[in-house]
Amino acid sequence: QVHVVESGGGLVQPGGSLRLSCTASGSIFSIFRMAWYRQAPGKQRELVAHITSADESDYADSMRGRCTISRDSWRNTVHLQAQHLKPEDTAVYYCKFTVRTSSDYVWTDYWGQGTQVTVSS
Repeated sequence: QVHVVESGGGLVQPGGSLRLSCTASGSIFSIFRMAWYRQAPGKQRELVAHITSADESDYADSMRGRCTISRDSWRNTVHLQAQHLKPEDTAVYYCKFTVRTSSDYVWTDYWGQGTQVTVSS
């Protein structure tokens, strides 16, 4: 089993910044991709950013230029540094790891429980 835990959410003023972190633990053989998603009230969950084990990353258009995703492979941890935050960035932010738990080539997604980010004055 793999456990994924996010941290770093909270209340941020418009124009402010924050850093989210997410760590996976458990029976991890290898990691293919780490990603951040978010879901605002009444909206579908959307991809914010992702990074692969080859350090290839990409961002949603709404966040490109305002956030940076990075990983610490030794600690199975991924970070999301976001700045110039807007009220419309308010959402629950979820982390997802795509991993193998054995030498079999079967990739499985594991999600965290989410962390609330509220951008408001």
